[in-house]
Amino acid sequence: MPGEQQNGAGAGDASGEYEFDQARDLVNQVIQGNREAMAELFSLYRPRLWRLVAFRLHPQLQGRIDADDVLQDAWMRAIDRIDSFLKDAVASPFLWFRTIVSQTLVDLHRFHMGAQKRSAAREFSIDRGWSNESTSSAMSFHLQHPSKSPSSTLGRVEQARQLESALQGMSENDREVLALRHFEELSNTETARVLNMTEQAASARYIRALARLKQVLEVLPGGFDGALQFGLPRRSDPPASSAGHS
Repeated sequence: MPGEQQNGAGAGDASGEYEFDQARDLVNQVIQGNREAMAELFSLYRPRLWRLVAFRLHPQLQGRIDADDVLQDAWMRAIDRIDSFLKDAVASPFLWFRTIVSQTLVDLHRFHMGAQKRSAAREFSIDRGWSNESTSSAMSFHLQHPSKSPSSTLGRVEQARQLESALQGMSENDREVLALRHFEELSNTETARVLNMTEQAASARYIRALARLKQVLEVLPGGFDGALQFGLPRRSDPPASSAGHS
């Protein structure tokens, strides 16, 4: 399931090292002309890409759009970009797939939300990554405690307002580091690559941003630990054994 590889490839734990070695072998097979190896590579990363979709999917589409369907669409796009894979994905195939999934998700937002998301095309770009507004909204949504009773609706709205305000008080890079490390569960190395900074700088930003977020969440119901427990939903089924579902 998505949360079982919490540190990502290359993070230093046993699962991360295994994923890294397996990915390297599969990339070499793709370079040698084995297209089936690309499907195996996508399946290897599928749980982590699923977390990306679960986190970045707009709150209004949560529960309406199936993350696995988004990944299926992204996989079809990846097949069409095999030439790009051979040129750009060798250094970090996971981040290459992540870019395609992100672009797929933006197109889905535009299609399903229409006028509400006229700026969907600007939510994500290869050069700048996800927009500040999109990341803040996603983090606020997943950090809130779920409320089911009508009497708690106003409290939830106020909690959302406080979280949005607090997140906006952080620097854009600090927010994105939190999103990448905590919610998408990228490794520090991957986070540094995405944000175009050194690993040391990425690690320092994560520690600082987490401390700042802790100060904010301590005043909310459940406190810091309670809020972070919610995070993202977890898949109840194991990842698919192949890339696509025909």
